[in-house]
This record gives sequence, structure tokens and C-alpha cells, in this order.
Amino acid sequence: MTKKWFIAAITALTVGSALLPSVHAASPEVQYSANGQAFTPSTAAIEEQGRLFLPVRDLANLLGKYVDWDDVSKMALFSDKPKLTGTYTLHQKDLAENIKFGIGSSLTHIPGDPDNVFYTTADRGPNGEVDVNGTTRRTFPLPNYTPTIYKIQLEQGQINILDTIPLKINGKDPVTGTNLITGLPNLKSRDEVPYDKAAEKVISYDPYGLDVEGLTYNPQDDTFWISDEYGPYLVQVKRDGTMLQRIAPKGISAELNTAALPLKDNLPAVYLTRRQNRGAEAVGITPDGKWMFMAMQSPLRNPDKSVDNSRTLRILKIDLSTLKPVAEYAYITEDANQYKDLKQSDIVISDMFVVNENTLLIDERDKNAGDAAQLKKIFSIDLKNATNILGQYDDTAKAGKTLEQLSLNEVRQAGIQTPVKRTVLDAVEFKYPNEKIEGISLVNGHTLVIVNDNDFGVTDPDSKENGTDLWTFELPYNIK
Repeated sequence: MTKKWFIAAITALTVGSALLPSVHAASPEVQYSANGQAFTPSTAAIEEQGRLFLPVRDLANLLGKYVDWDDVSKMALFSDKPKLTGTYTLHQKDLAENIKFGIGSSLTHIPGDPDNVFYTTADRGPNGEVDVNGTTRRTFPLPNYTPTIYKIQLEQGQINILDTIPLKINGKDPVTGTNLITGLPNLKSRDEVPYDKAAEKVISYDPYGLDVEGLTYNPQDDTFWISDEYGPYLVQVKRDGTMLQRIAPKGISAELNTAALPLKDNLPAVYLTRRQNRGAEAVGITPDGKWMFMAMQSPLRNPDKSVDNSRTLRILKIDLSTLKPVAEYAYITEDANQYKDLKQSDIVISDMFVVNENTLLIDERDKNAGDAAQLKKIFSIDLKNATNILGQYDDTAKAGKTLEQLSLNEVRQAGIQTPVKRTVLDAVEFKYPNEKIEGISLVNGHTLVIVNDNDFGVTDPDSKENGTDLWTFELPYNIK
């Protein structure tokens, strides 16, 4: 037995998903102390040739660090924990009775702006689900709600709205009769049926409607890009809120290509199999304006909903000079089996921040809030050695299965190297109170900012609080 193999075995005992055999007896009689306080590691240390080997998970806890294990590169990754530096809440008048003012489905900082100024959005507007004779209907109590970009400032514990930028088209929206759009579904052929507040009457579809989930900024042309769950789509927007063009999967209905909002079907056709309300959740652009990344919230239903519990989500890389994809990566979410009563399908990507062409921050979370929350993490992922799988696993031709049908072992056997993940923030440790951390940003390489989407308070309409919380953290290192 080599020393290298021995260290790998001890590491996998507490960090990896597979258990490797131990050939030496543990030493439970060893006692441990840190700063004068006794502690007990989760796995007893092992003596080898007069040396004591402590599992890296316990070593990380002892040193106050995060630790992650990459089973392909056999790498244990340690990270210093951040410090909470600020908490901010939103105080705005309700939009209507029992409907809170909403922001937080995205977050971005524009270089050159003050460090406490950001842009954010709400999603498609207030909506709910009502059961009618065993069938769930999607309701829109404010059907003319306009998805909006908000410029916000953080000051003295509050989130202040500096500017409101409603989204609009160069033309007339058929629902509003103005240039302002709505958040209503686009196509009767593939989107949810929109109902009124009482869930009795079907209301209009809007070919320009957006379910805004991600927001990023391109310094090369001074425009925003939005990721939209409906298509999924990517939409370019001027600073004044005018939508310029929409990027869609191949095969989307041609009726969405209009003079008011030109459409290019450059995205892979397989993205049309997105699960409803689990579409393009995140978008980000490199600081040089060359590359745009898009992440899906959940696995594609490829070939159908039988793969909803797949751990494999797709991240797409797009050349901004051509608006065409050049790479796709298989992102592996955390294993639900390591948590209590958590379904794999309830682990999702909620946002991203693009540091550079090879480094992204990924917001990964469960659907729980408060004390029930188990997974609310921001990971830094490294794409440098990740496999470009663009177009290879969209059907069963290459491996007999689609990407979403492949188990993690089959992903490894296929030689697909997935991005290496390293924990930057575990918000559960800080008792972040909300379910949906949906906006993240990084300022100056070391200030991490997170904000939640309050869903317009639909699930808690009687609360006196708005329910939007933005927190800032200082990283003890720079991410560049």
C-alpha cells in the first residue's frame, strides 16, 4: 500500500461519495483539543508508521474551512469561510392587497458604479397555483404587470430603489396596448395556460411576455442580457428597457419572430424540452464581453419527466460576437442522499456570476427555508478541464442514453469531466432565512452579495414584512 493511496482512502472516507476500505485500525483512544476545547471528530484518526491521519472533513472543521472533494481529479479543496458584513431589507408599498413588492430574481453590478449600487429584477409578476377539480391552474392576479429592471442602493440596512426601468418593445404589445410588455406566457402550444385571479377565466397569452430569472451586463455595447424561463430564451435589452432581440432554441414557433422583437434560433433544440418553471435560471457575461454563459435551473426533460431526479444540469457557453453556442458543460448538483428527506429534483441552480471564461460562481439550493433549509451554497466552479459536450448527448446516439438519463457513474465512464466545485459560501451556516436565493454578485473579487426572490409574498400574504433580504459577505481572498 502506497502512502498516496492511503491518504486518498482517508479523504474519501469523509469527503467523497464512495467508501474505500481501511487497512489499519482506527485509534478511538486519541483525544483532541482545539483552542483548549475538547472535540470529537466524526471519524476516528488512523495511525500509520507513527503518524496520525485525521479525516480532511474534520481537519477542515477544526481549521474553520470549507472542504470539497472532486472524485475525478482526486482533489480535496479547502476554502476559507467568508464574514457576514451587511444585512439589508426592502421596505416598499405593496403592489396590491396581499401582493408584496418584488425584486431579487437576479442581481448584477456594473463596473464603475459605486460598490453599493446594483441592478435587479422581479420575475414574471405575481402568480399562484389553484386546484380546480384536481387540476392545477396558474393564476395571474395582476395580468398587466410589467417585468422591470430596478437600480438599487444599499444604505443603512435598507435596499433603496434608485431607478425603475420597465421592459418594453419597439412596437405595441397585444395585451397592454402599449409598448410595455407583461409577464404572461407566450405560446398556447407549449406554455402554461394563464388564468385570472379566481382561476375561472383563461386570459391572454403575450408573445413578448418574459419570466425574468437572470440579469447580466455587457460592457462592450452597454446592454443587459436577461435569461427567461419561458423558452428558454436570452433577451438583449437596452439600458432604457427596450428589448432588442431574443435568442431561442431551434424549432421554436416562427410566430415569435417579429419586427418588434427579432428572434434568432441559435440555441440547441434540446432546450425546448425544459421543464415548465425550471428553465433558463441564470446568465452571466465575462468582463471582456466576449462570452456569455447560461445555466438551466433543473435537468431537461430529455426524453421525459422520468429524468427529473437527474443530478446533471446544463451550462451553455455562447460567443457574443456570433450569438451561437460554442460549448456546453455537464454540471453535477449535490447528492440529495446526504441530506434528510430531500428530493434530488428539489436541488436547483438559481443564479450564476461569471468571473472569467473558466471560473463561474454557481448558486445551488434546495426548496426549504429557515430551520428546514439544508442546502444554500455558492460554489466556484472551474471549467478549464471540463469536457465540452455540445451536441453529443442530446439524444441516445452516442451513449444509448441522453445526458439526463446517464447516472453519475455512467457520466464518469463516458469520460465526461465535469466542472470542479469549491464552496465559497454556505448560507445555511449563517441562517439565511429565505428559500430562494436567486441573485448573486461579486464586487472587486472579494465582496459576495446574495438576495432572495420573495415571490411577491404569495405564500405569506399576511406578513407585515416585505420578505426581501440582501446580505453581503467579505471573502478572505480574491476570486479573479
